[in-house]
Amino acid sequence: MSGASNALLSLRKRIYAIFGGAVGNLVEWYDWLAFSTFSLYFAHAFFPESSPTAQLMNAAAVFAVGYIMRPLGAVLFGWYADKRGRRAALSLSVLLMCGGALLVAITPGYETIGIAAPIILVIARMIQGLSVGGEYGTSAAYLMEVSPPDRRGFFVSFHYLTLLGGQLIAILVLLLLQHVLLTSEQLHDWGWRIPFVLGGAFAAVAMIIRRGIIESPEFEESVKTSGKPANPLRLLLTHPREVALVAGMTLGGTLAVNTYSVYMPKFLVNTAGYSKEDSTIMSLIMIVSFMVMQPIVGASSDKIGRKPILITFGVLGSLFSVPLLNAIAASRGIGEGLMFVLAGLVISSFYSATNALVKAELFPVEVRAAGIGIPYSIVVAIFGGSAEYVGLRFKAAGWEQGFYYYISACMFISLLVYLFMKETRSVPPKMIAPSAVTVQS
Repeated sequence: MSGASNALLSLRKRIYAIFGGAVGNLVEWYDWLAFSTFSLYFAHAFFPESSPTAQLMNAAAVFAVGYIMRPLGAVLFGWYADKRGRRAALSLSVLLMCGGALLVAITPGYETIGIAAPIILVIARMIQGLSVGGEYGTSAAYLMEVSPPDRRGFFVSFHYLTLLGGQLIAILVLLLLQHVLLTSEQLHDWGWRIPFVLGGAFAAVAMIIRRGIIESPEFEESVKTSGKPANPLRLLLTHPREVALVAGMTLGGTLAVNTYSVYMPKFLVNTAGYSKEDSTIMSLIMIVSFMVMQPIVGASSDKIGRKPILITFGVLGSLFSVPLLNAIAASRGIGEGLMFVLAGLVISSFYSATNALVKAELFPVEVRAAGIGIPYSIVVAIFGGSAEYVGLRFKAAGWEQGFYYYISACMFISLLVYLFMKETRSVPPKMIAPSAVTVQS
């Protein structure tokens, strides 16, 4: 952020802007991850009677459909955010998520409306995929642009912290329903709809908050400097190297994060043999611990740079993914299982706390939301969204360890990217005007 635009932000406005960007991200990811968190309870309602693994595979396939929609969401919202502004795009994305969550909540089961049930579920997931696809790049760009330049690592780490906060709320809702409000039968029969009703309500509140935040001063300044915003998708074509870097650095990271956080609760039940209740308690501890790691690692990147943090992730992930997942699968007892899962999350935090900021620092403001969101969403759609399904397919084929080696190989590819990329912390992005004349920000 340039000195002029940085001066426009008072402390109060800056704090509220960061809060507004972060709280909407939290709600979006609560709605997105509630699907995965509660799939153990609603898979039977949308798919014909079959083995538990087959039902989970069907639910995982629908989960992956949402990921497939994320690149389209990134294109649409990236264009909108870079053309019309961050605030408008952030408000629209959370509105879509509200609609998707409520659609899941009200859809009757397979026994009532037959094949229409999974079809409507897929449509709801597609709507949510559009929303999350647009949210990631836009909120990352916004948080970077309203954060103090010398503390971006710390503040932008809240981008992922709030993502985890959404998952934490989903787990807390599950624990409340499991142990306080409902019996196991009630939760399986109809109680799984409650979190999606709550998600719709949370999204409505977040939309109201976001409508009150300021526009990014850096975006406004770029519009004044460059005149009418150019087509961000056309500008993105002038940054092939940055697009490739985003894709490469995302590959191993999205697999690690999705494996150790999103897929892990089901892995603990379906592979390690823990009960659903024990898996939920373990997940709660895992997510809280992972949240605490984010600002610590993010602040460290302000001191030592982004590149050393990412290299640490790549090295540790390539070496220890296979032994860690083998140890989790063979673990007995909550304490032992948690020890190994937390080790995996420590490794993953070196990616999750810094990845959004590094991507934002690669692009100029006129193309930043699209530049972050589009290549990221494509890679996540192919590799991150399919992680759970691929893991279950390896299990069904009788060679679950193949999934562990698959993760390790992808993390090694990302390590090569980290080794050869430039440090972004000390390189201020340049503003590229529509006329292709470079103007220093």
